[in-house]
Amino acid sequence: MPKNDGKMTYVYDDYVFHYEKQAGICYLCMSDEKNKHRIPFAFLEDIKTEFAMKYGVEAPQTAIAFSMNEEFSPVIERRMDFFNSDDADRTIDNIGQVKSQIDEVKDAMVQNIEKVLERGEKIELLVDKTDRLNQQAFRFEASSRSLRRTMYWRRIRCYVASGVIAVLVIYFASVSLCGFDYSHCKPKNH
Repeated sequence: MPKNDGKMTYVYDDYVFHYEKQAGICYLCMSDEKNKHRIPFAFLEDIKTEFAMKYGVEAPQTAIAFSMNEEFSPVIERRMDFFNSDDADRTIDNIGQVKSQIDEVKDAMVQNIEKVLERGEKIELLVDKTDRLNQQAFRFEASSRSLRRTMYWRRIRCYVASGVIAVLVIYFASVSLCGFDYSHCKPKNH
């Protein structure tokens, strides 16, 4: 490791070692290839801040190796759990927040597409119902036209039958009053 303060990454097989050195204290973590650099260095920065808040800068310089291990390991474990969760990826920096926003937009788009497809199915059902109603309306129109014609001819037959009956009644009334040859109703010539 270099003597100067700074950050560095070393790769060995599938493992990546990240370290940050500041004020003579080296903070080191190991991750797999998928984590790249963003999350491990955020973890190291967080641990460095926690460690400095707990012990300051001077105490670690004179401490015996591993003397702070027992007291600080629960903090490391808690922070490791956080940085290995999906929440860390979404909250540690702007990239995570952008990823969160992209996921939210993607979810909203998926929901909107599902709604559009649902509406499409409903529209299809409405189109089918409209077609059926149109066919029923056409059949109704045809049957009402046929019924109107039938009623018209029935009325005409009724008028014709009434007229024939009226003519026959008048004829039989005149025959009964005037006789069959209408001799009783003719004026007599003297």
